Amino acid sequence: MSTGPGLESLVDRMDVYCASYPLDLCFSCVVIMENFVLILFCLSTETISVITNDGRNIVGVLKGFDQATNIILDESHERVYSTRVEGVQQLVLGLYIIRGDNISIVGELDEELDSNLDLSKLRAHPLKPVIH
Repeated sequence: MSTGPGLESLVDRMDVYCASYPLDLCFSCVVIMENFVLILFCLSTETISVITNDGRNIVGVLKGFDQATNIILDESHERVYSTRVEGVQQLVLGLYIIRGDNISIVGELDEELDSNLDLSKLRAHPLKPVIH
């Protein structure tokens, strides 16, 4: 007799879900909350980019998360975009926690593509905050 979905069922679902996405491609998704945890599980130990509700772009290695989608990043830095001469500034943050209710977008960062970017020559307007 089955007692409902247990840990083995969850791990099987995560394996199937992770296998269905090419994680070596840069992507971002808008999904329902149930699948968001599966996506975060698939991205564990990967370099991700997080856009916060106040328009900040924080890049780091995903080390952990919880049921409230609070995210723990290691080796993180904030990218501050500007239209001025100096280009994109990178502010070192180190180990960093982002509250789940402050996250707008999470996406995997293509490290090869990212390493080929010359951020000092990149110009962009900063993102505006999310308005609810």
